[in-house]
Amino acid sequence: MSRISVIFGSTTGNTEAAAQQIAAALGGSAVNVNDATADDFAADLVVLGTSTWGVGDMQDDWAAQLSKLQAADLSGRKVALFGEGDQTGFGDSFVSGMGALAEEAEKKGATLVGQWSAEGYTHTASAAQRGDRFVGLALDEMNEADKTAGRIAAWTAQVKAEAGV
Repeated sequence: MSRISVIFGSTTGNTEAAAQQIAAALGGSAVNVNDATADDFAADLVVLGTSTWGVGDMQDDWAAQLSKLQAADLSGRKVALFGEGDQTGFGDSFVSGMGALAEEAEKKGATLVGQWSAEGYTHTASAAQRGDRFVGLALDEMNEADKTAGRIAAWTAQVKAEAGV
């Protein structure tokens, strides 16, 4: 059985709620980055989640605890990402915090899984977008809360297949 850690930072509770849903769907555990240990980053599948604040900044807890990710050895490890954002109010930096986490994970040798289509979103730019795909699951509780459960279900099935868990 694979060990799965969902490590998140959450200010308003939206990212935490998504992390709990994702952990349940994947059969893993969710932990706030403030409480995360080196062992959480050593799971078979590591899922990182953040909201985006300001003009593309990752959530405050992640910003304060980024050294935990930077200290992790993710060489050959499967890492998936999800991000919360507001594509209407901050359409030029939608889920960009997730892009910053992806870059840090890749620097540590991670193999990213779970890229998500950008089709159907109304944002204008994102540091989390590469071509026509996001580096992970993009969620928008402000404008598309009704799509969250379906997106999480489809994405976690995709991640399971890609990560072999």
